[in-house]
Amino acid sequence: MNHSNQIVPINQGFKMGWVYAMAVGSAVGWGAFVLPYEWLSSAGLMAVITGFLIGTILIGVIAINYGYATKSLPVTGGGIAFALASFGRIHGFIAGWALMLGYISIISLNASAVTLVLRLIVPEMMMQGELYEIAGWKIYAPEVAVSSLFLVAFAYLNANNTAISGRVQFLAVMLMFIAVAAVLFGAGIHYTNHGVGPLLLPPNGVSFWSAVATIVAFVPWAYVGFDGIPQLAGEFRFCGTKIMKLLLASVLSASCLYVAIIVAAALAFGDDLSNFASSSWATGAVMASVMGKFGLVLMVLAVSMGVLTGLNGFYVAASRVVLTLSRSQMLPPVFGKVHFVHGTPTVAFYAIMAVCMISPWFGRGALLWIVDMASVGIAITFFYTCACAYKLGREGVVFGMRVQPKSALQAFVGVLGMIISVGFLLLLLLPNSISALSTPSRYALAVWIVLGVIFYATRRTDVQHKSDTELKQIIFAKLG
Repeated sequence: MNHSNQIVPINQGFKMGWVYAMAVGSAVGWGAFVLPYEWLSSAGLMAVITGFLIGTILIGVIAINYGYATKSLPVTGGGIAFALASFGRIHGFIAGWALMLGYISIISLNASAVTLVLRLIVPEMMMQGELYEIAGWKIYAPEVAVSSLFLVAFAYLNANNTAISGRVQFLAVMLMFIAVAAVLFGAGIHYTNHGVGPLLLPPNGVSFWSAVATIVAFVPWAYVGFDGIPQLAGEFRFCGTKIMKLLLASVLSASCLYVAIIVAAALAFGDDLSNFASSSWATGAVMASVMGKFGLVLMVLAVSMGVLTGLNGFYVAASRVVLTLSRSQMLPPVFGKVHFVHGTPTVAFYAIMAVCMISPWFGRGALLWIVDMASVGIAITFFYTCACAYKLGREGVVFGMRVQPKSALQAFVGVLGMIISVGFLLLLLLPNSISALSTPSRYALAVWIVLGVIFYATRRTDVQHKSDTELKQIIFAKLG
């Protein structure tokens, strides 16, 4: 039986708590627990918090647009469906190609972050058996083995049981919340007892608002992962009216986690960060200094949960992108097959795993080039989603759904979201921008675009073969 053509629920569905955990766990990863030292030393606490608050508002606008679009098109594949419904098949492919590469590269980065956690815990075990060096990053045999093992394990977990994956994700996110809360409490006690104020202002020669700008430039990429919610919308076990609240709750929760760990680090560092300048993990080291081994254990727990939830969450989101591209004939039909027992997109999971298994051999240095470039793809999908929300507000309908009431407010928020999305793109693409892509990332972007053009050309006949009615039945089946 050809399961790729069956328009059936992929599995038993995702509970609200699982979906919330997928979004928060994907958004808060390795960087939240490693970068506070760099942020605080270069910008000061007040500028960092101000930058995150501004960034949260900007991402919140994007999230509102995702909520509008997902409520109207609650189907598996989210971002692809929004682009396809608003602008047609070519744009649907562009959004899918962008999302697929973006998510897969972040899966690879999270798999490499697992080995970084182990480097901090057991460096003597992980940093032996050196193989070679790429982009200044030494590749060790144990790290390749561990990254590969985790890629296989999470592919198998998700391919065989959505419920276990959802429960594991929810438990891991709750553990991360608990660990961060405990660290914040411990740092607060330390500050109360010793009275050493944190470094509030940027270093000499750096203006407050320029410091804020550097943080704002980073923040949008800190929240990538909340957009995984729409990829699963066709499989929710709960009412679609709750999607907007779920999206905003995930963004706000991620923001609270970031700010909490930054404040905790600032209270622990005090007014002099130089003592930890040579530390391989300054945030963990300072927590160990003020809370003892328990503080280090909490930090290791928090960063481990952040890495594993990101790996799991992006695996799930990427699989739905691959599935949707296959169902719409933009990828070969085999990738759209679902397991006849578990109802999961098994082929998609293992195909993603196969691609990601290459990444441990290239090292984290080269991976960062790809992830930076993939941020362009995420920003492009932001734009398509906001454009879809705008059209829904202005016209009350897009391809594949019934007419609904127009909304001037929704149209306005859609325009605002499109402007913000273009701003994110300019931050990456303008040569003198704070977040400008590096030269290797620009080359990687050019290769990605060329490959996309070639691949679409090979699939164009298959993509155009489906009539609009057939395409609606495949992509927007839930809407009837």
